[in-house]
Amino acid sequence: MLVPRLRTDKIVSSHKMSLNNTEVFPYSEEKLVKAEMRILSTLKTPHKTFYVPIKLPTGSNEKIWTIAFNTKSKNTPILLVHGFAAGSCFWLLNFDALAKNRPVYALDLIGFGRSSRPEFEDNGIEAEKQIVDSIEEWRKEMDLEKFILVGHSMGGYICTAYTIDYPDRVEHLVLCDPWGFSDRKAYPNIQIKALCYLYSKISPLDFLRTLGPLGPWWIKTTCDDIVDNYKNVLEDRSIMAKYIYHCNAQNPTGEQAFTTMVKKIGRARNPMIRRVNNLREDLPVTILYGKNTWMDKEMGKRIKDMRPNSIDVRYIDNAGHHIYSERAELFNEIVITVSDSVDQKKEKENVLHTINDEGKKLNNMNNTSDKLN
Repeated sequence: MLVPRLRTDKIVSSHKMSLNNTEVFPYSEEKLVKAEMRILSTLKTPHKTFYVPIKLPTGSNEKIWTIAFNTKSKNTPILLVHGFAAGSCFWLLNFDALAKNRPVYALDLIGFGRSSRPEFEDNGIEAEKQIVDSIEEWRKEMDLEKFILVGHSMGGYICTAYTIDYPDRVEHLVLCDPWGFSDRKAYPNIQIKALCYLYSKISPLDFLRTLGPLGPWWIKTTCDDIVDNYKNVLEDRSIMAKYIYHCNAQNPTGEQAFTTMVKKIGRARNPMIRRVNNLREDLPVTILYGKNTWMDKEMGKRIKDMRPNSIDVRYIDNAGHHIYSERAELFNEIVITVSDSVDQKKEKENVLHTINDEGKKLNNMNNTSDKLN
């Protein structure tokens, strides 16, 4: 989830801001494509980018922008799902490491990034379901049976909802500083309280769009903590800022869908803490919180208490909300370990199935022999 640092000296009056004025915002698909290409050009691993056409249960035809790595590997694939106001390139520091031995896919959620911008239901539960169903339709089109599902922030919320609705498709759920779990009335961080109050008066990112061509500069200035996470691979800080801007200067239907899911102070209207017990009982879940996060990390303990045998909660030192880029090496190590454990478990299960099948064949042969005798 993209949350700029609070800069009260740069806040303008809300009457200038309107979601309906997107035609005056200088969004450029060409500039978004160019920024994405420059970001992905830093990767060592070959990759493919393409649209996946889907049809939602509502009947609308949409398309989901996808980045794919190492697709010929037989190991269990990983699907990466970004947070609010983000896109698949936010996983830049994770692609090479995670795709070394297995397929990795990253998608732009519908309503975000380069994916299509459908109109969402005004009801938060229905809007959530539209996004969840779009992932399932994507899975079908990609002909993937199961995957390891990794979601950040709002993406963690959506991934959990997907796992509840489609439990047989997820081998392991990894939640990176997930949003939308808390049912508490306030966050302890005064900055986040102030931002949530501001967002209750204006729609998130409206201010960004009203800045027009100054938008990338504003991101580079106020979201420098996010942009600087990529400085070791992107010497030009403006590239990521331009990517973020053009992801969010478009028709903000995904943003509107998100606002229908949100209650005051940034909490979810339908908190995931109340739905955790709907997850498949044997499904392993790994939850990562940055020790410096503004999220309600006390949820981790509550979730662990509810599902002690299947939930692993870890608190990452020297990390805030964007663990995957702030502590990329550690994050990659954790996800790789999780992924390897999934494959090892499947190998053991395959061996047991083979032994059982051989045992059945031997019994059948013995029974046939006894009948002949």
